[in-house]
Amino acid sequence: MRLTETNPGNQYLVEEIQLELATKRRLESLGMTEGSKINVMRKKRNGAVIIKIRGTRFALGREIVMGIKVRDRAGKRDLS
Repeated sequence: MRLTETNPGNQYLVEEIQLELATKRRLESLGMTEGSKINVMRKKRNGAVIIKIRGTRFALGREIVMGIKVRDRAGKRDLS
């Protein structure tokens, strides 16, 4: 599923990042790589998603979250 289809409060694994190379490299430098665990903290009406990865929160715009595929981590929750 795409990151846009996720539910706040759930944890996911990044499966694939389908973005321009420069954007993909920037996300990798922030710690988001294929196989990374991410927590979806909040979804905004404009399509942006706030995630937590490796202890840091990030806001990702709609165009970016459309290019990130994730899979569910069996309902694991982390609301911190």
